[in-house]
Amino acid sequence: MRGLTGCLALALSCAASGSARAEISDNVVRIGVLNDISGIFQDTNGMGSVEAARMAAEDFDGGAKNIKVEIVYADHQNKADVGSAIVRKWLDVDKVDAVVDVPNSAVGLTVNALLRDTRMTFLASSTASSDLTGKACSPNTIQWVNDAWATGNTTAAAMMKRGGMDWYFITVNYALGQGIEAEATSYIEKHGGKVLGSAKHPLNTPDFASLLLQAQNSRAKVIGLANAGGDTINAVKQAGEFGIKEGGQSLVAFLLFINDVHGMGLKVAQGLQLLEAFYWDMNDDTRAFARRFAARPGMNGKMPSGNQAGVYASTLAYLNAVAATGSDDAANVVPQMKKFKGQDKLFGDVTIRQDGRVIHPMYLFEVKKPEESKYPYDYYKLVSTTSADQAFRPIADGGCSLVK
Repeated sequence: MRGLTGCLALALSCAASGSARAEISDNVVRIGVLNDISGIFQDTNGMGSVEAARMAAEDFDGGAKNIKVEIVYADHQNKADVGSAIVRKWLDVDKVDAVVDVPNSAVGLTVNALLRDTRMTFLASSTASSDLTGKACSPNTIQWVNDAWATGNTTAAAMMKRGGMDWYFITVNYALGQGIEAEATSYIEKHGGKVLGSAKHPLNTPDFASLLLQAQNSRAKVIGLANAGGDTINAVKQAGEFGIKEGGQSLVAFLLFINDVHGMGLKVAQGLQLLEAFYWDMNDDTRAFARRFAARPGMNGKMPSGNQAGVYASTLAYLNAVAATGSDDAANVVPQMKKFKGQDKLFGDVTIRQDGRVIHPMYLFEVKKPEESKYPYDYYKLVSTTSADQAFRPIADGGCSLVK
């Protein structure tokens, strides 16, 4: 009798669990913003990403179904073990349903592996590793904004069209920089260009003098900065002291944002080439979002970065999928997200592919001279546009097991 009772209890438990999957767990959708709040990415992500997620939750407004949304956040300190511990607690204790943002590819790849086969969704809006939609692709992951393939290939293509055939790289020595350099090098060499050398540096390097001297002595037409955040800012500032641009070499930043340019100032950043998925001053929709963002608590008039715009867009897309399915389980939400194809107010023509890659146009900008800027954060002039179908790795080339 005890055995029969136990089996019956187990069956009822399983039935209850199965029906719960089609419902909102705990009647609350919890979204965890995981990023760098205190380090080199605090301006491009940080608390600005938290505000962007809150804006998405407010604009979702219950999805016409009175769905309650909570935004939580934590600092991964650019350490994979710290990020993993936070997400494990979110999953096992705090009942968080989705993780969003996650700059730093090492942290992002760890979170991606951890959340596979769980009910949590990973909205990798700032993780740049293209492995997320390639060999490491997961049914739980959607990747927005940018990745190493797009950054490397699309930037290299745009610069080579402008005559930049000889390259030298200054590269941060971890997954992000290595991936960008590898992708760009592959494109350059396949299209008749040459890579004359590369200098590696650790994360958060204060002194780029010896690396810039090597790049200058290479006489490469283009010096590619395969790094991000404070590292890129320091490299650009010190490149100005070396007179690199005045010497006829072009400086291109593979992963730079409006906040970084603001931090450098136009006098230092002028003439710099960079690839972006989002610019606040592109059209009426981006300007309206940016002005709302700038007025948020703690933003003090700052315009959003592409990463912060990606947090907003991916969070809102996730919440819309929750409303459509009546579930916050990744097994239901992610397939619903992948049905989307249309216009996104911030990223333009958008499709979410089966490998989890969100494709959209990418833009090569040149930073304006100080006298060309007419108002605060008027920093970019558009050089060229790469269409959504050309900006990202072809789905058949990624090796993602989800692609049939």
